[in-house]
Amino acid sequence: MRANTWAGRNKVEVRDVPDPKILNKRDAIVRITSTAICGSDLHLVDGYVPTMQDGDIMGHEFMGEVIEVGPGVDPGRLRVGDRVVVPFPIACGACAACAAELYSCCENSNPNTGIAEKMFGHPTAGIFGYSHLTGGFAGGQAQYARVPFADIGPLKIESDLTDEQVLFLSDILPTGYMGAEMCDIQSSDVVAVWGAGPVGQFAMDSARVLGAAKVIAIDKEPYRLRMAEQAGHIPVNFDEVDVRSRLLELTGGRGPDKCIDAVGLEATHGSAHIAAYDRIKQAVRSETERPHALRQAIMSCRSGGVVSVIGVYGGLLDKFPAGAWMNRSLTLRTGQCHVQRYMKPLLRRIERGELDPTRIITHTLPLDEAERGFDMFKNKQDDCEKVVLKP
Repeated sequence: MRANTWAGRNKVEVRDVPDPKILNKRDAIVRITSTAICGSDLHLVDGYVPTMQDGDIMGHEFMGEVIEVGPGVDPGRLRVGDRVVVPFPIACGACAACAAELYSCCENSNPNTGIAEKMFGHPTAGIFGYSHLTGGFAGGQAQYARVPFADIGPLKIESDLTDEQVLFLSDILPTGYMGAEMCDIQSSDVVAVWGAGPVGQFAMDSARVLGAAKVIAIDKEPYRLRMAEQAGHIPVNFDEVDVRSRLLELTGGRGPDKCIDAVGLEATHGSAHIAAYDRIKQAVRSETERPHALRQAIMSCRSGGVVSVIGVYGGLLDKFPAGAWMNRSLTLRTGQCHVQRYMKPLLRRIERGELDPTRIITHTLPLDEAERGFDMFKNKQDDCEKVVLKP
């Protein structure tokens, strides 16, 4: 089959690779009809997430048709011929974390627990196409994928919704929604979202759906800010204004009630010398993160507010504003998304027209052009917001 693979830092390559096979009795094989390039894939390509190996199949946002199931898959849950969206965390459905619906913390799905424990203290769940730190599972930017614990994860799509309407239930729509949900939004709340990429756009939409009075989009790319503004959100360009000062103006001097970091470890900053400080430290591996968005969110949030972190962080960062966090009674909430918890409720919101995931798609390419898609997305060429790949 054809698959998009990691080929070293700053390089991906579509190659011929062996077809996946059933390895465990609860596996399924899915013929992929749509997959996507995620912002967190760029952290792998840029070399900031360790344990990637040449030839690893990329991608964790995918859907398709079940063509084979293992003998242990419950036929009441999944059958050959089912059209499914596959969540990016691999979860067993039986451990304490899964029982608490903390699916991205599954205790049984990551075979490389020793590596993860050294990095994080405890292992995370297995994740498709996201390094050997999270299990080394082949990803979904391919023609076919093996799906472990297939009777727990995949969501059957039994309506005539298009792939484009439901594909992002695999990751970025639930991730954005969880970011907003963790804010405990009240009807009077002003919510500020750092990052107007795909996850940030969905966090903004979710904050609106959950009842926020005002949603503010913070980014520097004009096309991303236009997209947010067209969806009814207030744009703030951090290359043009001081973010904290502008947020104080928009909130009567109090700061946003709730702040969402949808950027993560490769943030940029409007001040050249501040941006250079973290970029140099990251380049020489004195830290793994550039946490500008997280710092700004903590310093900008009103006292007693909530900072929700859904942008990916992978290791260690410098100058975390612990004093502001502790002394101003801020609540910090975070986590890789527990996708399985949100898939069905968000599918119903899509069916009711409350959310339109297709609004962020700017480019659709064949799988064989994945390298071009990564280049456009990483370098923000041609106003590229989201790339969908068709195997």
